[in-house]
Amino acid sequence: MTEVHAVVGGPAPAQAGPEHGRPDGRDGEARLRDLLGRMTIEEKIAQLVGFWEKEDGEAVAPLQGEFGDAFKLEDFSRHGLGHLTRTYGTRPVDAVEHAAWLWKFQRDLVTGTRLGIPAIVHEECLTGLSAWKAATFPTPLAWGAAFDPELVTEMAAAIGSSMRALGVHQGLSPVLDVIRDPRWGRVDECIAEDPYLVGTIGTSYVRGLQSQGVHATLKHFAGYSASRAGRNFGPVHIGRRELADVLLPPFEMAIIDGDARSVMHSYTEIDGVPVAADPTMLTGILRDQWGFDGTVVADYYGVAFLNLLHHVASDHADAAGQALTAGLDVELPTGDAFLTLGESVRAGKLDEALIDRAVLRVLRQKQDLGLLDATFNDEPPQAIDLDSPEHRSIARRLAEESIVLVANRDALPLPTGQRVALIGPNADRQSALFGCYSFLNHVLVQHPGAEAGIDVPTVLDAVRAEFGGDLVTWARGCDVDTDDRSGFDEAVATAAGADVAVLVVGDHAGLFGRGTVGEGCDRDDLELPGVQRELVESVLATGTPVVLVLVTGRPYAVGWALARCAAVVQAFFPGEEGAGAIAGVLSGRVNPSGRLPVTLPGSAGAQPYSYLHPTLGAGNAGTNLLATPVAPFGHGLSYTTFAYDELTVPGTVPTSGAVGVTVRVTNTGAVAGDDVVQLYGRDVVASVTRPVAQLLGYRRVHLEPGQSVTVELTVPTTRLAFSDRTFTRVVEPGDVELWVGTSARRDAEAVTTLVGDTVPVTNTSPRWTTIDVR
Repeated sequence: MTEVHAVVGGPAPAQAGPEHGRPDGRDGEARLRDLLGRMTIEEKIAQLVGFWEKEDGEAVAPLQGEFGDAFKLEDFSRHGLGHLTRTYGTRPVDAVEHAAWLWKFQRDLVTGTRLGIPAIVHEECLTGLSAWKAATFPTPLAWGAAFDPELVTEMAAAIGSSMRALGVHQGLSPVLDVIRDPRWGRVDECIAEDPYLVGTIGTSYVRGLQSQGVHATLKHFAGYSASRAGRNFGPVHIGRRELADVLLPPFEMAIIDGDARSVMHSYTEIDGVPVAADPTMLTGILRDQWGFDGTVVADYYGVAFLNLLHHVASDHADAAGQALTAGLDVELPTGDAFLTLGESVRAGKLDEALIDRAVLRVLRQKQDLGLLDATFNDEPPQAIDLDSPEHRSIARRLAEESIVLVANRDALPLPTGQRVALIGPNADRQSALFGCYSFLNHVLVQHPGAEAGIDVPTVLDAVRAEFGGDLVTWARGCDVDTDDRSGFDEAVATAAGADVAVLVVGDHAGLFGRGTVGEGCDRDDLELPGVQRELVESVLATGTPVVLVLVTGRPYAVGWALARCAAVVQAFFPGEEGAGAIAGVLSGRVNPSGRLPVTLPGSAGAQPYSYLHPTLGAGNAGTNLLATPVAPFGHGLSYTTFAYDELTVPGTVPTSGAVGVTVRVTNTGAVAGDDVVQLYGRDVVASVTRPVAQLLGYRRVHLEPGQSVTVELTVPTTRLAFSDRTFTRVVEPGDVELWVGTSARRDAEAVTTLVGDTVPVTNTSPRWTTIDVR
């Protein structure tokens, strides 16, 4: 047995400074204030709004059809413009041709407006730049399943490089909402149900994107994912402690550790107060507590929604005043409400100083991005490969690392030479591999006849290539979400004639009811959509072993399948290279190493549920309805085995210190594989109830057969902090149980004791989000 020693931890600290596009010093600020002083109020307001050049029928935002164009293009020749909205991401356009249009648009702003300030161009970039022919990476749930911050940084840097080359300055990603209810449609945009995993992966994305000079936008700040019954736009009624200890930390991490430059408010209300009009959230927490000095932008039409949906404003002018006062700086995608700000100032209803505050923030951002000195006299890109071999390599690696082997009764990997029946609605469908905010499902679906623009093998294509076309037969069986059973007989016959049946089932991502998952596509149950469960049960009845492949954007209640299928594989929308990753796992070419970033639920009735529950959160003898999950957070199997020993922790640690943890992990199987070492903790006794398990650290390691590695994690005690009975975030003294395994399985465990006084946690405390890398 060979042994190596590796000291490993989390992502490296973010770099900042002028070399990263952040000019500092008094001269820069004096320039901005001089510029502000020369502005008319109309020019100021123009810097606080966006313009969206779109056509009728291109609905990619809620209630978009209710809004007309607030501006005409010629208006900008007089006053300027803050943002240009989704110029590449609204319809399929040739990137090079549209770049020429964009450069001219920006030149016209420079030469045709009095102050000559270009616009910030923003785009969606959740699964890659949302543009025609651009690489489409796995959905964020897959990032969480991969537990690989470094690879997410690499992906985001590749995305940012494409964006910057096309003249895009701001990306509307990442989504840092912590999953609280899998019935919510936007689960496929989220990373995990654990705030630390969301924070580390999300911060890694921020670092990667911003390393290329593109500003990241954190969304949706905050509470959005905790809506009642998992309904989009639903009210959020949570306590201050849950907000502070579960939903806010990822945003705090991305701002303090990642220096994120922009934040987008959430559509939701928290205990009756819409976030878009809440100064406690947008100023008190963001700026006063965390020191955020970037811009706060509106989720699309979110300011007008204060009037139209929340009814806390009497009209758009009232809504604009409330949002601006609360700390919102830029209205997107257009200026439907903010265009009234001038009238409010002239009527004495609004202090112009609030407009000045927001304008200075926008001008600082434009200065950081180099826009105040940009002329756009250079040539736009003459050729650009948005789906380069580098992009494909990253997409492939991330897809392979994200596949979770949930159950396996020695069925996988499939033996060579077996006859494979490939069945199911997601077996031969490109769009099945992509999430809601992919260009294919978000935009192209509204342009029938337009080609995908990228090479997207389906699972059928990949399985035929992996096993040989002569050994693979296929039948659709049914649709994703209809009650049509006319294909059952063909599916059953196909399975009966094979050695193994691989059923590829799951979701179709869409918008506002056009999918089974995605924005505005919520569910009131967690059964597989349509008649897919019946299809699986019909094939199981043939006696042919069934390998169930779930290609989904949310976890489903599939306990029945785990009990009866020979193997169950979970793929969370794995992107353009996802089919090859799935086929590789089936054959054994890829040793699965993904871990569940979200619990596989036992039933919809147990929701909302999180592994971060206190002792009574899972139920006990006092109820007949236990919330026991099918598979816990962190679960995932491999084609090899790993053993843990020599877990060492100090006996005592100061409450203001850090816990140094080492553990040896050994590949005890016959093949090489990746393990995700997961460290959990439990505060045994605290002043408020605490979770029975909490992720404190993790690291992905690759091990050859027989190889061992010693993993060292440094866990600041501030990672165990929580809001006490006075809602002060503190670290309390007392015993802490630590273990390596999963949230529910303890493979190696130890106890340490935090000693000393109760320590309040502030921004000057040791970074509670940082893992040291030595």
